[in-house]
Amino acid sequence: MLLEVKDLDISYGDKLTVTGASLELDKGEIMSIVGESGSGKTTVIRAIMGCLPGAGRVSRGSIIFDGKDVLQNTPDEWRKMYGSEMSMIFQDSGNMINPIRRIGQQFIDYVQAHQPDKSKDQAYKMCCDMLTNVRLRQRVGIAMAMIFSPKILLADEPTSALDVTTQAQIIRQIVDIRDEYGVAVIMVTHNLGVASYVSNKLMVMKGGHVVEYGKREDVIANPQDDYTKQLLRAVPVIGGKTYYEQ
Repeated sequence: MLLEVKDLDISYGDKLTVTGASLELDKGEIMSIVGESGSGKTTVIRAIMGCLPGAGRVSRGSIIFDGKDVLQNTPDEWRKMYGSEMSMIFQDSGNMINPIRRIGQQFIDYVQAHQPDKSKDQAYKMCCDMLTNVRLRQRVGIAMAMIFSPKILLADEPTSALDVTTQAQIIRQIVDIRDEYGVAVIMVTHNLGVASYVSNKLMVMKGGHVVEYGKREDVIANPQDDYTKQLLRAVPVIGGKTYYEQ
């Protein structure tokens, strides 16, 4: 198993915000975490990535990634893992780019910061190849996340604030990246229709608790929690076919 999260509690100061979250993910699997704003979705993936903001901390549980409990990582060990072992697409990936510097130079700097042995020419070629692979050059956030072929990609609302056509392109691209690189993906989203369409596993969160978790087909065909049933009833039906049906 590539990733095992067990009985995870996450606190901000004295306030417990996520309780008892557990999940498993293997190479090449896509799992979506679904729920309303404030349910704890982003908090879980930030804990996995070791980048909880402010006073955020894991107060109980373990995160076993590739056989190692990453909660025991030193800051230097985290830095070595970022990009090369696990990578993240943030909700507003534009914020990771300095608007007054050329994207190409920032991308080259990013490569050389993680792999200082690479010359500028080598880094330039790596950047061009990856930007070509993701097809549309405005997908810089995805390209930078995948440049070192990490084992797991964490995507925080990658389709938020996009039109429907672009959303479909991004989702297709994430699936293509999984197919090409064998990367495992955890995607945070509000949209259960999108999540169920692309995912092997689904996790539904509400109020900091996991209310449903399992294989896609099990959650869709036999939801156990009323909240999951409500989310499923909200998925659009077009031409007599529910959006998540394949």
